[in-house]
Amino acid sequence: MKAPGSLRSSEWFLIVYFGYVALVSLAFPLGPYVAWRPFVVGLLVPALIAALSYGELNEYRESFSIARDWLAMALVLIAYREMDWFSATPHDYHLELGWIKLDRWLLYTAGLQRAIESLGALLPAYLELCYTLVYAVGPFALALLYAGHRRDRSNRLLLTYLLGTLLSYALFPYFPSDPPRVVFGGSDMPNVVTRLREFNLWTVNGYGIHSSVFPSAHVSSAFSAAWALLYLLPSKKWIGRSMLVYAISVSIATVYGRYHYAADVLAGFGISVFAGWVSLRTLPARRPLPRPPDLP
Repeated sequence: MKAPGSLRSSEWFLIVYFGYVALVSLAFPLGPYVAWRPFVVGLLVPALIAALSYGELNEYRESFSIARDWLAMALVLIAYREMDWFSATPHDYHLELGWIKLDRWLLYTAGLQRAIESLGALLPAYLELCYTLVYAVGPFALALLYAGHRRDRSNRLLLTYLLGTLLSYALFPYFPSDPPRVVFGGSDMPNVVTRLREFNLWTVNGYGIHSSVFPSAHVSSAFSAAWALLYLLPSKKWIGRSMLVYAISVSIATVYGRYHYAADVLAGFGISVFAGWVSLRTLPARRPLPRPPDLP
């Protein structure tokens, strides 16, 4: 853990990210009622981080330290909603027309849709549940560290998760696109409709953003959490492996449910690998266990 009051690497990354969004917003048609908002957020984020950091120097040190962990997670939601301000960027659907070819090969030629629906509603419901829960992956992973009495590693988990999630968001403005269920209407849709799917469609249609689907932040965030847990909880590998299985399930769910294209999934996975690599490279070397004294 960093010394009380000093900024953590995950917090520096958040400050840089929101500053980046404010600067690149100048190159996109956000409109007069929106154009000023990224700059306000870019100023408020470091102010909030600095306030909690200062509070940690005084009384209630542990409470402020914990609050800094969860502020980072809350700011992911702000970053997500911020991307909707870029929805006015025009596009001609040439990206989607190229991406759909791989999707249809996977769904039909490779038999993905048929395999998923071979057991009726069981696998479709499972995949929709995985998609529903993806928004809680970050807080859940952080809570696992708390439960394992490893909060001293929270900054490392946050850095990996934030890198994997926000780097995907950072690319959204450059790839304006709509999900396949919107662009291609009723084509290629699942044949099995569960209550969970109805709920997910209601959520994304009412509360989702409409700027881009590439890369898939659902995929990059889930895999980034898996890489972090695999490394940070080495004595409980089953936790990281379970998150890895979950991330794979999310990847399949996004394509089968027509929330994303397979190209989005591949790009999201690549970003998660990059995030894990960067985090691993910046980790201090593990201290070797002390050697037992030589016997006389």
